[in-house]
Amino acid sequence: MTTSAASTSAASVRPTPADADPIDALLAEGRERHRAGALLASATFGRRAMLKLGHDPKQLVDSAAIPILLTVLFTYLFGGAISGSTSEYLKTLLPGVLSMSIAIVTMYGGARLAQDVQSGAFDRFRGLPVWRGAFVLGGLLSDAARYLFASAIVVGLGLVMGYRPDGGVPGVLAAVALVIAFGLSLSLVWAAVALLIRDAAVVLSIANAVLMPLSFASNVFVQPGTMPGWLQAFVDVNPLSHVATAARGLMNDTGNVGGALTWSLTATAAITLVCAPITLRLYGKQG
Repeated sequence: MTTSAASTSAASVRPTPADADPIDALLAEGRERHRAGALLASATFGRRAMLKLGHDPKQLVDSAAIPILLTVLFTYLFGGAISGSTSEYLKTLLPGVLSMSIAIVTMYGGARLAQDVQSGAFDRFRGLPVWRGAFVLGGLLSDAARYLFASAIVVGLGLVMGYRPDGGVPGVLAAVALVIAFGLSLSLVWAAVALLIRDAAVVLSIANAVLMPLSFASNVFVQPGTMPGWLQAFVDVNPLSHVATAARGLMNDTGNVGGALTWSLTATAAITLVCAPITLRLYGKQG
């Protein structure tokens, strides 16, 4: 009698399906679960990275502020002295600023990855039943969106300031695609650094120490003909100089873009082929 009463009491307090937690109910159904595909998982991680911009708007602000400041200040400060007019100087400056701006903002992808490692979110993602490379590829998709945004700012501002690309829309799109591809290869470099260092502030410091010399010791702002010989030698092997030269040729339709374009694509492919396996290997070793 007592046992029957206890069973009745336990049944009366047992939660009904309507009162049960929705997650527990889904788990109790025992439905067959399918592993997310590589593309879907990558797109999901990319969307997550974009949503994180709402919590760290500095990345988006810098993606807009850096190209605006560089374009406006250098055009009106040095345009007349270097090229005789601002409109002429924009033909040299704008493609260079486009290349430089994308290169500079690549550091934030590595900083974001280091933050995930520090917060512990990284370890949870590694335990998910998805392709290991989805997390890295998703971050690159988010970076590509930021680079496209920065490129639109540079080109749009240049058009407002009087720049008219002789290469037309195809030339501009080709230059933007080249610069974004180069930027994504640099993103892999900072991703590898982030997985080694695991500190966002240190990653940003290292990236600045590398990118600042590459940006200013280049042909982005002036042609290297008046530079000292040792500096010209550095500018000639600087990959950012070749990317800027190729972007100028495409946007201005100068017709001598072949060598710089080949060099830029080769450098982009080499950086990617070296850094992608390293990044994925470091990703798999984290723990």
